[in-house]
Amino acid sequence: MPERLRYQVVACNLARNSENKMHDDTVARRFGFVGGLVAGVDVFAYMSHPPVARWGRAFLERGAMDARFIKPVYDGESVEVAAEETGEGLALTAVSRGEVCATGHAALREAPPRLQLDDFPVVAAAAQRAPVNAQSYAVGSWLGIPPFRQGLAAMQDYLAGIRETEPLFAREAIVHPGMLLRTMNWALMENAVLGPWIHAGSFVQYLGVAAATDELTVRAKVMDNYERKGHRFVELDGVIVANGRAAVARVHHVAIYQPREAAAA
Repeated sequence: MPERLRYQVVACNLARNSENKMHDDTVARRFGFVGGLVAGVDVFAYMSHPPVARWGRAFLERGAMDARFIKPVYDGESVEVAAEETGEGLALTAVSRGEVCATGHAALREAPPRLQLDDFPVVAAAAQRAPVNAQSYAVGSWLGIPPFRQGLAAMQDYLAGIRETEPLFAREAIVHPGMLLRTMNWALMENAVLGPWIHAGSFVQYLGVAAATDELTVRAKVMDNYERKGHRFVELDGVIVANGRAAVARVHHVAIYQPREAAAA
């Protein structure tokens, strides 16, 4: 039978004070949730533990992982990540309250795919953000973020916040996959004034390791912007770049940037 790996973590709502009020208890309840949502990027961080434990640094250099967020994860609740060995890698599930909250897959490639960084133009974040509407994130437009450097102290705080037990990150001062993925959220947040919104899923191809002392930027193209069941979705294809010259990840990022409750208001 395929080997099944398990990882248990107590979820922590690190985004409680975020500009995205879907992480605030009072606001989230108005959308029908029990309380503030633990950020999808942090659930992704929990789910990345088994692949890193399985393949080590090689996964961060040439692995790939996707995750789809199905149900909310709440602060203080236990999350069990199960990783089942398949012929193509690891099938991932995150379970909380007896419900599957996220599914995904991770694999180790023989080599990272080739990427021409020149195909992704350097862009700055919007000089002035406009309130979000159905015309925000025009298809074909490019998004950026202000340069970000995590630093060693903030790295340690983040690892503690996500309850990471894998020693690789602190030992080698490596930016965690969950923190890397946060930069794609910032590409949305730095270019429009968002109301409460939801990260729906991501696919990440790792291309190299980012150090905690590296300066990170994002070059993201809006690939789609559409309505489904009253929600407004946006899809990005972006690269995360270290020190202006080395792509460390390519990300397909999907978000509900305007939930139907907000769109109808």
